[in-house]
Amino acid sequence: MFATGDDSPAGWLLVVGAALLGLVLSPVAEILIARYLPRLGGLPRPSVRITTAALTGLACGAFSLRFGMGIALPAFLFLAVLGVQLARIDIALHLLSNPLVLMLLAGGLLLLLMPGVFDQQTDNLLRALLGAVILFAGYLILGLISPGGIGMGDVKLAAPVGLYLGYLGWSQLLYGGLFGFVLNGVVTVLILSRKGRNKASEVAHGPSMLGATAVASLFIF
Repeated sequence: MFATGDDSPAGWLLVVGAALLGLVLSPVAEILIARYLPRLGGLPRPSVRITTAALTGLACGAFSLRFGMGIALPAFLFLAVLGVQLARIDIALHLLSNPLVLMLLAGGLLLLLMPGVFDQQTDNLLRALLGAVILFAGYLILGLISPGGIGMGDVKLAAPVGLYLGYLGWSQLLYGGLFGFVLNGVVTVLILSRKGRNKASEVAHGPSMLGATAVASLFIF
């Protein structure tokens, strides 16, 4: 089941450990966000915090299953922790905080530099940088053409999303980028069917982008 071929007890211990790490880091991230970015509304209610922690733990476990002890794993654990927080905030406030998006971009770049430099994966690193530029440019064009459909927060989020997808490969960048729109369309249809047409504009696009990134990272090889 492991992409690295490590189906040993030690490999499963890594998955469990990564999941537990996600459960711990999720509330820590929420406390830090509430303290240093109070305009985002402070700590969420307990039910949201539990759900967020569970999703973070699940994502961290899944990424460890995908990458094993690979040197890229810390970068994707960082994506899991901060990505779930960004999705939570976007759903609640329809806002993708600039400091958090910038942190995801800078932190992801720094952590991906490690495998790029120490594991001699310079091609992956170059592709990651190109992926960030390409997806950002694509979203920027869409945002200028249809500002009601794509917000500037989504445009900025496209840079770190493209960074991670591009690092994994051109196929991940292509399908991950496209699947974000497909997923958002499905969510929009579901909301329309349940809450009516006036709720369609309330669908946050950021969670779909992050969800598509996770799917492409985990299932496209």
